[in-house]
Amino acid sequence: RERSRNAKLIIDMNGATTVITDPSDNSEKKFTFDYSYWSHDGCKTDANGYYAADTSHANGRKFADQKRVYDDLGKGILENAWNGYNSTLFAYGQTGSGKSWSIVGYGVNKGVVPQFTEAIFQGIDGKREAGEETEFEVNFSMLEIYNEQVRDLLDPKGGSKKGGLRIRQHPKTGFYADGLQIVPVVSYADIEKRMEEGTTNRTVAATNMNATSSRAHTIVGITFLQKFKNAAGEDTTKSAVINLVDLAGSERADSTGATGDRLKEGAAINQSLSCLGNCISALAEKSSGKNVKVPFRDSSLTKLLKNALGGNSKTIMIAALSPADINYEETLSTLRYADRAKQIKTKASVNEDPTDKLIRELQEENEKLKAMLAGNVKMEQFIALLAGKVHVQESALETRPAVKHSNLHELAKLKEEMEEEYQSRLENNQKEMEEMQKTFEERLKEAQLAGGDSHAAEIAEKRKTVPHIYNLNMDPQLCGHIVHFIDEPEKTIGNGREESTEIVLKGPGIMGRHAELRQEADGKYSLEPLEQNMRLLLNGKAVVNKMPLKHNDRIVFGTTQYFVFCNPAERDAAKEPWPEVTFEMAQEEIAKRSGFDVNMENKSRDENLLQEDIMELMPAVEQANSISEDLEKKMKFELMVVSPEARGELKGRTEVMIRVTNLETKHEWIWSREKFLNRKFVMQEMYDNFQEGEEWDLPPIETKEQLEITNFSGQAVGLLNIEILPCDANGKPYTDEDDKFVEDPELLRGQPLYCLVKIVSARGLPNKFT
Repeated sequence: RERSRNAKLIIDMNGATTVITDPSDNSEKKFTFDYSYWSHDGCKTDANGYYAADTSHANGRKFADQKRVYDDLGKGILENAWNGYNSTLFAYGQTGSGKSWSIVGYGVNKGVVPQFTEAIFQGIDGKREAGEETEFEVNFSMLEIYNEQVRDLLDPKGGSKKGGLRIRQHPKTGFYADGLQIVPVVSYADIEKRMEEGTTNRTVAATNMNATSSRAHTIVGITFLQKFKNAAGEDTTKSAVINLVDLAGSERADSTGATGDRLKEGAAINQSLSCLGNCISALAEKSSGKNVKVPFRDSSLTKLLKNALGGNSKTIMIAALSPADINYEETLSTLRYADRAKQIKTKASVNEDPTDKLIRELQEENEKLKAMLAGNVKMEQFIALLAGKVHVQESALETRPAVKHSNLHELAKLKEEMEEEYQSRLENNQKEMEEMQKTFEERLKEAQLAGGDSHAAEIAEKRKTVPHIYNLNMDPQLCGHIVHFIDEPEKTIGNGREESTEIVLKGPGIMGRHAELRQEADGKYSLEPLEQNMRLLLNGKAVVNKMPLKHNDRIVFGTTQYFVFCNPAERDAAKEPWPEVTFEMAQEEIAKRSGFDVNMENKSRDENLLQEDIMELMPAVEQANSISEDLEKKMKFELMVVSPEARGELKGRTEVMIRVTNLETKHEWIWSREKFLNRKFVMQEMYDNFQEGEEWDLPPIETKEQLEITNFSGQAVGLLNIEILPCDANGKPYTDEDDKFVEDPELLRGQPLYCLVKIVSARGLPNKFT
């Protein structure tokens, strides 16, 4: 992609040092890490398709193939697992920079994860063949964090669970996702199948709003257990938890996690990434001897990764870089992020305990929890239990009745929450004890029965012969996971609100009966719109009448549903191989049909950046307009290109901005790219609630008002300008730094709410009042 856009190389590596060159003034910045891996050039493809170092190339000696990366990083994780240490592998960087290449890899170029898991199972087989009596268990889990909600990717219905999984805290093991499925696996093929299942579940949710991995974090958890008799003859369990974390893309990271700035507009688009940056900064300061509090509780991601960041874990961070000049800001931000992270120090310890002791501790804790739930805990003890969770001074309780009442109310609310927490912990402990007493084979059989038969192989076989459409997504990992077969003469596509819909698609602009895919009498296929004024594109062009379909045709339903038509018979009959269809290809042809010049060659860096912004914002603007229409908001969004002079700046590059027009009042606003994307995120939330039939158009509270001042007879004698500001119990207004943004108003129910009424000015008052 970068080559097609005439990008220039700005990264160099020498040993462990990475050098980045600023394309604007050719100044250099140097960063030193444990390893700096060069993969830009200096390689050749062998007969099997493996990328190996090309010794005849100038950079051949410094090229890092997948084996070298695994030898340096993966073998350490493997050794840690056998020794009972927890390990975490982070992948951070801009979308498309190569995170997945390093972590998972493609084909024979296997990444760290497949090589590590294959080695684990090879080691297990080797020890069993050698006659070792140790029992080995490997368990797998996969979750996603999007918009601060945790979703179990092994649960196909997980996306429909409002609010996602609850994150709870255990006093010994730390934070965990309550209800997360942890399934036993017996081979890498088993893990691969589960990862495919998780990715498919993720794709279904992401496609509805064309969300991508750049806004979501994925955590794959592998638990490795070794059960044996220790020197004293006791049954002992040695455990290791390996977390593999694919962090959200760091695009425009200077406005998100890399600086730790709070995102504008109060929309926590990527709160987790921002909070992770804050935690890394605090941990780096702590490692240098400063006494600082690390804000792990500020986000779902940092809660779940608390051990990995500052606790019982050996942690590796891979920072993936784009070497292109057009991505200079993002790449520099990634380097700074990694430079800060390398200063963190963790303390890992071996997880080895007698099995009976583990069960006994769980039983003892359950007895305590039952006593607490039975009400055998005094209020003083309860307040002590809540230490750190609620800050209450006894003097305040005694001397200030109003505060005493509100704090007691808060305590009662927290007690209710804590009881719910205890009940959940009680159930989890019981389940854990039951699992410990089952054999691995029993658990494996249960998981296979619960999961049912996987249809992946059946679908893959069917795709070879049956015409179908498959999805496209901005994230290449999510492409091709949703497949709809055209195995009947007619297939109606709609939003599911009509009974006669065979293929249900969700998202803005999808009508009840949107379009029909049909097999004609001659055996060929066609696409026909079923309603007027709906959005249906074929190869970038609006469809108004029935159109014939050819293999590899791109179809867009509404504003977010991108699909490719596949006709296996036509594909197999061709003499030349068909080109692979990408999301970028579909976007470019839409832009071209709209009159944009999509040619990237012989253009300056600023022109290419402008082109990238246009390509990114075009579908987002279409989506915003479609949401506005569906929700009857009477707002119109348009792209506009603004020079630095028009923005009142002496220098800088031409930027894409958004003109927002209220169609009723004709008022106009100009929004920056960042402001529009933040606002669109809130629009998506409103649209999701609208689709789910929930309250989506809540009445806004006017925080600034102009009121009439009236005399005793009701006559207006002046005007008063007032503001209502949220504040603390002492009347101090909250600022952005206080981070009091609340996503769910339910969290405020039963809580004290303080507001400051501020008189800004008064006009037109009689003289006797002035």
